[in-house]
Amino acid sequence: MRALGPGSVSSFLKIILDVVYVALWIGVGAVGALMLLALLFSFNPDLLADLVVTAGGEEVKNRGPVMTLGLLAATVYMGGVLVIVAQLRKIFATLTAGDPFHPENVRRLRVVGLILAGLELGRYAFWVLSRSILPDANAVEPSLSLTAWFSVLVVFVLAEVFREGARLRREAELTI
Repeated sequence: MRALGPGSVSSFLKIILDVVYVALWIGVGAVGALMLLALLFSFNPDLLADLVVTAGGEEVKNRGPVMTLGLLAATVYMGGVLVIVAQLRKIFATLTAGDPFHPENVRRLRVVGLILAGLELGRYAFWVLSRSILPDANAVEPSLSLTAWFSVLVVFVLAEVFREGARLRREAELTI
């Protein structure tokens, strides 16, 4: 089976990315709507009287802001994943077209690397913020994820490989 071009593995992966892209948009919309509902419910806490939220073994009295913060974090995270999938869709579109060293793929891979790094830094920031809001919560300490940072480095190295490939292709096009 071919790796590039129509009917190849890359075209199959592009279809999968298209499905994931649509599912992520639906998920971002649903979580965003839930976030707005939680924020609205925080103005009338009696609407959430049956919902029990605990932190550190004790019930949290003001549930709306806590739920809104968690849903906001989920929305931001899903938004980051949505940007990554959107960039990958564009990269795989060039692979399906048989043009792997398209100059825009370098920028797209750099965006993916930056978003991956941002999501990992956001995870640490969310932990610090949640600890300040719910200091008694028994939250798990965030550990340094070597896998995540290794992935960021791999994506940046791949961006440079694609940059060099695009440069070589330009030089080959100028050769008579």
